[in-house]
Amino acid sequence: MRAYVFPGQGSQYVGMGKALAEKYPIAKKTYDEADEALGFKLSDLIFSGPIETLTETTNNQPAILTTSIAFWRVLEELKGPALDCGIVGGHSLGEYSALVAAGALDFAAAVKLVRKRGAYMTEAVPLGKGTMAAIMGVEAPALEAMCATATLAGDVVEPAGYNAPGQIVVAGHVAAVGRLGAAVEAAGGKVFPLTVSGPFHSSPLKPAGDRLAEDLKAVTFRAPKVPYVPNVTAVPTQDAGAIAKNLTEQVYKAVRWEPSMRAMLAAGATELVEVGPGRVLVGLIKKVDRKFPASTVDDEKGWAALTTTATPSQDGRPG
Repeated sequence: MRAYVFPGQGSQYVGMGKALAEKYPIAKKTYDEADEALGFKLSDLIFSGPIETLTETTNNQPAILTTSIAFWRVLEELKGPALDCGIVGGHSLGEYSALVAAGALDFAAAVKLVRKRGAYMTEAVPLGKGTMAAIMGVEAPALEAMCATATLAGDVVEPAGYNAPGQIVVAGHVAAVGRLGAAVEAAGGKVFPLTVSGPFHSSPLKPAGDRLAEDLKAVTFRAPKVPYVPNVTAVPTQDAGAIAKNLTEQVYKAVRWEPSMRAMLAAGATELVEVGPGRVLVGLIKKVDRKFPASTVDDEKGWAALTTTATPSQDGRPG
């Protein structure tokens, strides 16, 4: 049984999915649907850049979602039941891709939602007031205690992503993240500042979650065809009634990705496939179990292995 996982922000690059759209009509149709849903040529930005505009949160989120679903639809068309999809999950933004893949959310609705989500997340905290950092070499309980100590009234830092053993992302106000960083380095850990526009997946983003919740009320969710693993609970579910709540809380609560990966393994997954641009999630599963079979469709080897009924694109790269 395969677990299919979908990437979040940071996996983008100019030209992602272009070769795929040129070769497979269903992929081109996916980009066309996104253009129509948003009312502008997102596909031009994805295929031609510039990277500075593509990287903006409001563009980045629908761009990665669209590219991920283009890959997914081609795989479905070529392989059908041979995909052996038993469970899905997505890192942050990727949770929307996972829900579309599982049949719980319409693609056009998802594109519109993540465009708004990106805007709300950007607007929740004034630019320059919030930041994020990756912490290495400090275990979760110790880091959580450090965050509590570094948090002062109205000036917070919190775990924002439990990505892999020994790799936790924190987010919060700039001064609090700085205090935490000093404590981490004093304890022998390492701090890697992230270039982001805000303190995503932390409590300062609660206003963004509240705004998104209003939009989610107008969306119809169906029961996923296979279990999906929400970021906030890391517990596989097919409960359509919980999706809106999960997506709301995901904006301002930590992404529990390591527990999510372990939940997929516990559910019986014997292989992990990353569907979308890049290979970030393949790298993270290797930190949980370095021998666990994992691949990405965004390279020649992974694409060929999953699409044995089709000839890979002539340039050797599917997208």
